[in-house]
Amino acid sequence: MSDQFRELEKPLSVRKRDVVLMATVTSFENLQFPSKSELRQFAELFTPLFQASTVEARRQAVAALSQCPNVPGAVALFIASQPISIAAPFLVSSPCLSDELLITIARTQGAEHARAIVRREQLSPTVIDALVGLRHGEPARTPAKKTSSDTTDAAAPMAVAKPPVQPAVPGTQLTTAEREEQLRDQIRRLATHVNRPPDDRLGLRTVTPMQEALLVRFARNREAGHFATTLADVLSSSRWLAERILLDISGRQLATTLIGVAMNPSEALYVLTRLYPHLAKENAGVSRAEALISGLDAIECEERVDTWRRADSYTFDDASADAVPQAANSSAPSNGPAPAIRPSTQAVDERGRQVLRHRMR
Repeated sequence: MSDQFRELEKPLSVRKRDVVLMATVTSFENLQFPSKSELRQFAELFTPLFQASTVEARRQAVAALSQCPNVPGAVALFIASQPISIAAPFLVSSPCLSDELLITIARTQGAEHARAIVRREQLSPTVIDALVGLRHGEPARTPAKKTSSDTTDAAAPMAVAKPPVQPAVPGTQLTTAEREEQLRDQIRRLATHVNRPPDDRLGLRTVTPMQEALLVRFARNREAGHFATTLADVLSSSRWLAERILLDISGRQLATTLIGVAMNPSEALYVLTRLYPHLAKENAGVSRAEALISGLDAIECEERVDTWRRADSYTFDDASADAVPQAANSSAPSNGPAPAIRPSTQAVDERGRQVLRHRMR
């Protein structure tokens, strides 16, 4: 109540400006998709109203705009350049601040604004590198100030000797080392904070919706041959690798593969229970397939699938390279005894296919 009475004690013109500022901010927040003209009008109205309002009204307006994703760039830069007591909520949580704008604010507004930027939930590697660069620049300024102060002290007429200058250097080095260690800890925290988004599959094998639908269909009908062909297409590997994955009756290799290619967990669960019926059995209300999938880490699955694909490519590249000299030797006439025929793995592969077909019946 006392705050409300204090508001009433203010001049009427000041209160009107605060009301107009908050009304402008509220009306702009209600615009879900503002046009260019509306953005321009808001940018033209906001700055003079903001400067003419009280500090409390400015804080309320900034706090309201910190949740708005459509703030114009000029207004965002203007708000972020305000004192930290006003701009802090905007720097911490505003979704309209781009990486370039954050870097500009951190370089021009000082350490307090940079600390507020560090508290954001998501920071790109570019912004983190810029903040680290700013932190590296701070220790270089501190010894300079100390050196200048030592110089002024040494220039005093009463100072005959200069013993304090010698011990100041190791002390400064220790302080710099401590700051560097703190900086490393902060970088580690930021690195663990900035995680790769789940939809970021750059450079990784990812199952397409069509391939996922085919895998589910072939698993439903228990068509092992078509399923292996589709799985080989998903992995961009040989059919041999897909069949070897399916021959693991525990289902762990197939579960690892499906999670590694970012298949929908519910679809992967259905595929496992159809191809491996024993995984559908429940234990304490949880099926074996669910327990198997929950125990897998997505990143480890991606790395394992990539390892399998590399080994498969090396194997078949070597096999194709060996086939060329063998064909040349067979075409060339030879007077000596015929070389011993190397046992082929075709019979072994055929045996594996027969076992797989028998298990799918």
